[in-house]
Amino acid sequence: MNPTIKDVAKRAGVSFKTVSRVINRESTVGQELQDKVWKAIKELNYQPNLSARVLRGAASSIGFIYDNPNSNYVIEMQRGILNECRRQDYELVIHPCDAKSPELLDEIFGMVDRSRVGGLVITPPMSEMPEVLDALTARKIRFVRILSGTQPPDELSACVFVDDRTAAYRITQYLIDLGHRDIAFLGGEEEHKSSVERLAGYKQALKDNQIKSNSRLILKGEYAFESGVKRTRQLLARDEHPTAVFACNDEIAAGVLFAARLEGVDVPRDLSIVGFEDSPFSRQAWPNLTTAQQPNAAIASTATELLIRQIRHRKGDKGPESEGFYPQLIVRDSTCPPGRRGA
Repeated sequence: MNPTIKDVAKRAGVSFKTVSRVINRESTVGQELQDKVWKAIKELNYQPNLSARVLRGAASSIGFIYDNPNSNYVIEMQRGILNECRRQDYELVIHPCDAKSPELLDEIFGMVDRSRVGGLVITPPMSEMPEVLDALTARKIRFVRILSGTQPPDELSACVFVDDRTAAYRITQYLIDLGHRDIAFLGGEEEHKSSVERLAGYKQALKDNQIKSNSRLILKGEYAFESGVKRTRQLLARDEHPTAVFACNDEIAAGVLFAARLEGVDVPRDLSIVGFEDSPFSRQAWPNLTTAQQPNAAIASTATELLIRQIRHRKGDKGPESEGFYPQLIVRDSTCPPGRRGA
């Protein structure tokens, strides 16, 4: 026979209500009692009954909604959210969306109603769309946003912000310090604020070094390998091409590297390449790509933890606060001073 919550209470020497509060991570239980309860749970191999939580109206699952063509980004986000859900005894409901769909809000509300999720982890571009955030707030649906920015944009909800602008500034400054002046920028979709923030960091670094921004070196596009290939071939077809490329993510950067090889351009001697995110693309490419490390799984795990704290928030408790992540430059073999071999 499987152990019950009353068995746990008896083993720990506490009431079953205390066990319930500990399982639900309520802050009203002291650390000593929590330790006793978790020890009893482990000894008895007790598994909390999520269906019972649903029957009494408590949230038992977290929703993850996204619209992103980058499969590695999505997988890392799912992994981070799932790890935190498992740690805190929640189920994960994954729901891809089309951010451009006119039925987007109806689709999100339908998923929330069907799945009875306690709240949502939202990624760009939905996390940066005022109409989505306003609608969720009006429906009193809890959510935590993952977004690009140097600080929380408002007090609408807790968020995890990623300082893409500063990271992009440091990438550009690194290339300038190597001696590069003609640095191309290959952005992602403009509805993703990360592309806008990274462009701003790139431009600011040029300005601070008295290098005039050249609109011909800033090419719009998508967060995709094929987009990197296409735009790089455009750049290399010109009489004078850049000595370095700052690609807005590693998929684009891998496309840049592929196009350079097609055109017989040596990397990094004739063209330095920098990506962003530190995805498998950056480590599997040859030469390995210089990039900015963005710990997507940790970002997603933090967002989920903030959301669950919000779900379990009790009157009088301090609500969850926002947290920031700061991508760090990782120098590999795809960059060097212009005209020289080696990183």
